[in-house]
Amino acid sequence: MQNTHIWHQFHIHWHKVSLLAFLLLITFAFQLQAQQKSLIFNNSGSDDQSLSYGFFLAAHNSSLRIKYSDNFMDPTYPGLDNVRAIMPVFSPGFALGFLVTGRLHDQVNVMFTPKVGFYEYRTELQLFIDDGNAANGIGISTVPLLTEETLVEFPLLVKYKSERFNNTRMFFVGGLNGQIRTKNQEEANEDPVVLKGKDLAVEMGLGFDLYFQYFKFSPEIRFSHGLMNLYQPGHSDERLAGAISDIRRKSITLYLNFQ
Repeated sequence: MQNTHIWHQFHIHWHKVSLLAFLLLITFAFQLQAQQKSLIFNNSGSDDQSLSYGFFLAAHNSSLRIKYSDNFMDPTYPGLDNVRAIMPVFSPGFALGFLVTGRLHDQVNVMFTPKVGFYEYRTELQLFIDDGNAANGIGISTVPLLTEETLVEFPLLVKYKSERFNNTRMFFVGGLNGQIRTKNQEEANEDPVVLKGKDLAVEMGLGFDLYFQYFKFSPEIRFSHGLMNLYQPGHSDERLAGAISDIRRKSITLYLNFQ
């Protein structure tokens, strides 16, 4: 029977929860702006400066994309006969960092946003077991595997903004994100699912610039997909040996940017 615990349901519907939180945040921000006098044109945000700075807080849901090897589908391959599935699970985390924005045009910026992110990658290993209570004598056992990482990240993004309407702008962002893990490979080899220490991800997102009297607030939702195969064979949990050919990171992140 499927677990109905609230956190399990959150993992299943992570994308709906994140999108709902983003929409509620946008609604709240617009309500704050509506309380201001509509004729006031706020000059916050440093849009006219060639170089401006800020900071951000972020909350993310992250997971691994796992590709099975050909051995996993081979019933004669030794050691995998009792492995039913290897299931990544989305897990929450957070990050913080700085904004460095260069102005190319009134509607086009280039952004460098170095940050430190704290990630948990959860994987459920489902195994066949002998179970006298099951109708066919075979049951399923789920073994949780946890890999924790702290990443130093260097996103370089292009931001395209709509024309400003009063104190609001919509924008789209996209670019690449270089990621470096803080712990060395020898320490990482002790994890149940071992990953390599460097990665490159493509990122795309959208959000709103909201201009207040003293600052610009920019809530944003962004998707990230890793481009490199991070799987480090020979060191992960022995029950995974030969079952995996490719592992890549993916995440959805809610950013709260202040400038």
